[in-house]
Amino acid sequence: MRNRGSMILMEKDSVALIRRYREGTAYYVFPGGGIEKDETPQTAARREAFEELGLVVKVKECVSVIHYNGVQFFFLGDIEEGVLGKGKGEEYTEENGVRGTYQPLWVKLEDLSTLDVRPKEVAEKVQRLYKDC
Repeated sequence: MRNRGSMILMEKDSVALIRRYREGTAYYVFPGGGIEKDETPQTAARREAFEELGLVVKVKECVSVIHYNGVQFFFLGDIEEGVLGKGKGEEYTEENGVRGTYQPLWVKLEDLSTLDVRPKEVAEKVQRLYKDC
């Protein structure tokens, strides 16, 4: 079990997600990853957004904490600079592909409920938070 920090990043009517394909299954996750030694959940979420998405972000409030295989923290954030899809994290350079594939993309807010987004409760919360935007 490893604690994780993740980002919820919106642009217009879309949210940044990573499409994962692993062991024959496609699903979507919020960008994020394990909290390293001497990191806060906020620092880990910011670092992971840069590594996975290629985005420098400002971390705002924590909107969800999920207890599953450790503690997962989900933060709202603002994009300060960068272009989605320019991440250079180890998940993109792994040679043998044991961890599957990673594809960063924008997903329309209205489509969240039709996709296998994990964790589902965070996707539902994001839809509620931004439903009138």
